Parts: sequence; structure tokens; C-alpha cells
Amino acid sequence: MKKVKLILEDGTVFNGKSFGSEKSVAGEVVFYTAMVGYPESLTDPSYTGQILVSTFPMIGNYGVPAQTRTHNVPDHFESDKIHVSGFVISDYSVEYSHWNAVKSLGDWLKENDVPGIYDIDTRALTKILREKGSMLGKIEFEDQPIGFYNPNLENLVAKASTKIIEEYGEGEFKVILVDCGVKNNIIRCLLNRGVRVKRVPWDYDFTNEDYDGLFISNGPGDPAMCDKTVGNLAKTLSLDIPIMGICLGNQLLARAAGADTYKLKYGHRSHNQPVLLNGTNRCFITSQNHGFAIANETIPGDWEALFINVNDDTNEGIRHKSKPFFSTQFHPEASSGPVDTEFLFDDFISNIKKHKA
Repeated sequence: MKKVKLILEDGTVFNGKSFGSEKSVAGEVVFYTAMVGYPESLTDPSYTGQILVSTFPMIGNYGVPAQTRTHNVPDHFESDKIHVSGFVISDYSVEYSHWNAVKSLGDWLKENDVPGIYDIDTRALTKILREKGSMLGKIEFEDQPIGFYNPNLENLVAKASTKIIEEYGEGEFKVILVDCGVKNNIIRCLLNRGVRVKRVPWDYDFTNEDYDGLFISNGPGDPAMCDKTVGNLAKTLSLDIPIMGICLGNQLLARAAGADTYKLKYGHRSHNQPVLLNGTNRCFITSQNHGFAIANETIPGDWEALFINVNDDTNEGIRHKSKPFFSTQFHPEASSGPVDTEFLFDDFISNIKKHKA
């Protein structure tokens, strides 16, 4: 295995070994604490521009599944390619064993031209990121010097979003899905509830179309970069057509309503984030992947917080007090992660049915 370095912007250097593509890359170094689900996480478009650190010590032991599809949506991945810039782990399992595995993690990374580095003290690395916050970094091979790169200075949603319009399903209700970097399981969850999905680019003007529901997806980067999406959303808030948003969609809906967003110190990226349903004692364990949040104190009077993070009191969702609009900062569709909150998709469909009645 070729030697390679992980270098942080504060000058910290970790020496490791390569198990993916032998290409130097730079980006924002972030960590996630999930124990399973690396095929789903690595293909999550919300990680665009980021070097992902796994805190779970052994990765790769169950390989990578095949690229099978249902309704033209990949069965086992959250998009058509790996979106992380690089992958940092402690112990790489060269041998893999799983009933649906067809290749190793290392081979998959090489196919997608994504570097992987292992034999890193990820506990020490995570402590640095927790204390100092997410920071810029680079995976650098000795013969390929590279500079640092800040992905948050550009519109990552424009990179992650679809470039074409696609339609799925043949259900009774038509839902426009604004793709800001959508995870495939959001599409699966909608199709499983019998709707027709029209997937459109992040900057597509849907305001003159007929539809029964509007869905704003997850995605990477700073929500302030998505002025076109926010502008189109703001036009729909005078209507009563149901709206649901997830992750970045939560932040974009809030900005359309007039609230502000800000960057978190190191974000929420895990399968075990507890959120409290506002006004109740009901707590749910959720899957999350985001680095920005809504400033609760800026939420307008006709809106309210829907969920609150139990760990740090940050916003985890909003809803309109009288109209069928709501969104969550976490991922009800999970994939990977707990599915405790998938009922929120049912709530969205219920809102559509009430509106059409």
C-alpha cells in the first residue's frame, strides 16, 4: 500500500496508507459517527467537496453491492457516483464478506477515482475537528503536491443537482422534487406512497406548473448560495399547495420565509442524533448530514420550530402555523440510519390529499 498524508490547514499531519485512487485531493474535512452504511454515505450528494472521516474503526468488511436498479433508481446507493472527495479511516478490511457484495471498497474507490487513506488515528483526528471545528484539509501523495480548497466558497448545489428533468412513477398525485443533491431513498419513499415524481434542477422555475405537492431535497454547502431556489420557493408561500423539505430543503424553506442560517462548528453527521418534537416529550433518533442550521430566533411569527436537537438545542425542522408547509433538518428516509421518522412522508401525502379534497 502506497504511503500518503492527510494534512490539515492548522499544520497537523497524519501519515497513512492508500487503499483507493492514488490522486491528491483537497476539501473540507468532516467526521461522521455511523457504524454502518458507507455505500450510502459515500454516494450522498450532501458530501460534495468534503473529505469524510469515519469514527468507526473498521471499514470495508462487507464490501460494496451491485449497481441494480428499480424504477431507474439504484437499489443500494444514494446517487449514481461517489460524492466525497476522499475517505479517511482507521482500519481497512481488505477481505470482505456479504451476500450482496460484488467488489471491495478499495476497488470501488479506484473505479470512481476517489482516494482512500487508512492507518490513521481517527480518534485523535476527530478530537481536533470537535475542538477546532471542521477545517480544510488535503490527502496528498508525495509526487502530487496540491493546495487547500474551500468548497463552501462555491455553489456546490449546482454541482450536485441533476442537469435534466426526470419523471418517476404513475401515481395519482404529482410531486415536483427540486433536486439540490437529492438522496435516492427520498425518491423511493415518495414512489412507495404512490405519487408521480418530477425531478427538476435546483434552479428550475416550477412556479407556473400544475402540481399537487412540492418537495425540496437535501444537498451540499451553504444555503445562502441557492438564491434562485429560495426565490422560487418564496413565490409559492402565498399558495396552499403542500410543501415538504429535508436537510438543505429545511434551510431553503426557512430562508424563503425570511429566517437566517449559519454554519455549525462541526455539523451533525451520524445515525444517532436525538430530536424532540416541539411541544411534546416525544424524542426520535435520526440520521443526519449537514453543516449549516437555521437560526431559531429569526423564524418569522407565522412559522414555528417543528423539532429541536436534544444535544445542542439547534433547529431540526420548521412548520407553518396555518398552511401545509413543513421541513426537517434530519433525514426521515434514513438510508443509512434509523427509520423512526419515515411517517413524515405519510404526513406530506396526507396534506396533499386534504388539499385535493
